[in-house]
Amino acid sequence: MRNKITDNNMKLEFISKSNNEAFARISVAAFVSQLDPTIEELSDIKTAVSEAVTNSIVHGYEEKQGIVTIICKIHENEIFIQVSDNGKGIENIEMAKQPLYTTKPNLERSGMGFTIMESFMDELNIESILGIGTKVTMRKKIKQTEDDEDIPVTLEEALRG
Repeated sequence: MRNKITDNNMKLEFISKSNNEAFARISVAAFVSQLDPTIEELSDIKTAVSEAVTNSIVHGYEEKQGIVTIICKIHENEIFIQVSDNGKGIENIEMAKQPLYTTKPNLERSGMGFTIMESFMDELNIESILGIGTKVTMRKKIKQTEDDEDIPVTLEEALRG
């Protein structure tokens, strides 16, 4: 039987250097490990976090240095992850979500970041204001055992705390 975690949260801030992407991915993985995820669930979360953080560093701040913030919240058997920056923002979110769309073809970017996040997480929400920054919020339910209860919560409710 898994440990029953009702609520927990963490906040992580780091400089927008590409070296910190692995640090962010591993930190979130360590935090979510208290839910006893499967290897596949953990891999999905790490990949989605990696994509979100990389987007903040490469697209949000471009050549400038800034702060990337990650907030993780656990509610029942779900993890809510918010990755935000105070970078340049996204001009057209719907276009940016299209597979293979990239604003950095010269950097050999695949344009699959949001597509990967959507496919590996249960829910993805993107908010962005030009000149102010971007906030990517993701939710993933960790598979339950028979002993777990199913108490639904929305992304917004969990992040409000």
